[in-house]
Amino acid sequence: MRGLIASLTIVVLFVSTSLAQAAEKPNILWLTAEDIGPHLGCYGDDYADTPVLDEFASRSLLYLNAWSTAPVCAPARTTLISGMYPPSTGSEHMRSMASLPKQFKMYPAYMREAGYFCVNPGKEDYNLEKVGKVWDTINKKKTFSELKSHQPFLAVINQTNTHESKIRTRPHEKVHDPAGVRVPAHHPDTPEVRQDWAQYYDNITKMDQWFGQQMQQLEKQGLAENTIVFFYGDHGSGMPRHKRWPYDSGLRVPLIIHVPEKFKDLAPEDYIPGGKTDRIVGFIDYAQTIISLAGAKPPAHMQGHAFMGKFKDPPQDYGFGFRGRMDERYDLVRTTRNKRFIYIRNYMPHKVYGQYIQYMFVTPTTQVWKEMFDDGKLNAAQSLFWKTKPPEELYDLQSDPDEVNNLVNSADHRNVLNQLRKEHENWIMRVRDVGFLPEDELHNKFTGMSPYEIGHAGPKIYPLKKIQMVAASAASKDLQEIPFLVEMLGDENSAVRYWAAMGFVMRGKTGTSAGQKYLRRAAKSDESPSVRVIAAEALGRFGNQQDVKLALKTLLECANPENHGPFVAMLALNSIDFMDQRANSAKTQIEQLPKTGDWVPSRGKAYVPNLITKILADFENRN
Repeated sequence: MRGLIASLTIVVLFVSTSLAQAAEKPNILWLTAEDIGPHLGCYGDDYADTPVLDEFASRSLLYLNAWSTAPVCAPARTTLISGMYPPSTGSEHMRSMASLPKQFKMYPAYMREAGYFCVNPGKEDYNLEKVGKVWDTINKKKTFSELKSHQPFLAVINQTNTHESKIRTRPHEKVHDPAGVRVPAHHPDTPEVRQDWAQYYDNITKMDQWFGQQMQQLEKQGLAENTIVFFYGDHGSGMPRHKRWPYDSGLRVPLIIHVPEKFKDLAPEDYIPGGKTDRIVGFIDYAQTIISLAGAKPPAHMQGHAFMGKFKDPPQDYGFGFRGRMDERYDLVRTTRNKRFIYIRNYMPHKVYGQYIQYMFVTPTTQVWKEMFDDGKLNAAQSLFWKTKPPEELYDLQSDPDEVNNLVNSADHRNVLNQLRKEHENWIMRVRDVGFLPEDELHNKFTGMSPYEIGHAGPKIYPLKKIQMVAASAASKDLQEIPFLVEMLGDENSAVRYWAAMGFVMRGKTGTSAGQKYLRRAAKSDESPSVRVIAAEALGRFGNQQDVKLALKTLLECANPENHGPFVAMLALNSIDFMDQRANSAKTQIEQLPKTGDWVPSRGKAYVPNLITKILADFENRN
């Protein structure tokens, strides 16, 4: 009898222990570094000095094809916090602010429902309005000791040693020898460029030490064996043409994930300590992945794919990225990749890659690079950044990692071009990309609707297929499309008219001359100020003296942010800036434009003043 009782006791204890282990949930720690690509020793970079992360990678899984989705901080973090593509939520533009539909929540809310304590004692920086409780509070000075008493936890800890601004901080104590740095093919090889790259590596070494300190604290509190650790960067390096640009150099980030032995059932199928995987993952996947790790089913509205946890999805064949307004400069670029090739669609190819952005031009590399271009001292690959863009780009990341050899016209790559182009167009329709709306209309035309709801409201409100078709036709620069653009300039939808007007800008004097009568009408009386601005830009840049007079009248009225708000003002000031000397007569009026007032948004408040300052400086330089 005693033997039977003993056996039953053992069985009960075994079952109880098994149930307890099954019920235990992992802690999740995200350690993040700003503005770094995969420039680490464990990624094969011999110039990097990253012993701590290299050791961490030796017992973790390293991702070779991890993408941030956006090549700049706020839109990238917006992707993370929402689990949705910013072009679908209206939050793609740098330092903007949009709202989610009321039924959608940021991922910490779903993690809290799954029993998690969620903290982010560092940087948030989202382009989406926070509604309700997002993060739990914590004493930043006692982060890990407090986390120990709040298990299971999700913690996001960020460091800024590697941020773009630290590349140009002077004076600086050198660690890496600038002579040994690899200068990418798109950058000129100058002392300034080498210094910036070397300082970037110096900052990564400091970050490596910071990472080690965090891991020591985790170990000290006895949390290491209960915690799944993610290390990743928020987007590519802070160097120009990396940060802000949706090339692989701007989107690819390091991602290293460690899963303790007790949670190996939650690891990816290809998890091997010290292993590497070429699986395509992106920031769009992170929210769903951690919700899956928490044992909960990710909400259906999220647009990524969980690559770990209870609800793992199969690997995806493609990754997607984007570029919208970067600070004070408008653009619209979409990117699609597979494991080898990257496809870039430029919907505003009349704009140069390296549009003047005040913050970017503080970096010495940017300054010397532009000076050398102006002086004719760059080779073809180095000159590309300061020229207008082709409508499409295709690069082989295997043979051309610096992305300077565009294969769009290569007969040998026609199939992969068509494939990636199709995936890009399908993605636009699938996520209902609202980035094709002028920014002012995105926020102000449809009252009571979030941008996501606008995108899903149907063709009467948002005829996306038609808008994208007109945008693609405009960007083609094909002169045979002019009759179609004239027709679309009279369309009932303002976004269609906006892109039709843009098409005339892209065709320069020939297009403007052919559409002159219609552009004049649009510049004078279109109900949309955004359409008026673009029509006026075409006339102001490529029309006659009468057209220039009309253009400046329209643009100056729209450039006053007190009339139509900051988004129309930025659009108009960009158009005036592109007019160059044709806008000289407007100097006095531009000097009188307000730089402060109730119209200034809390985010991006310097963008309108930056543009005004730039335009006035150009007047002085020309005269």
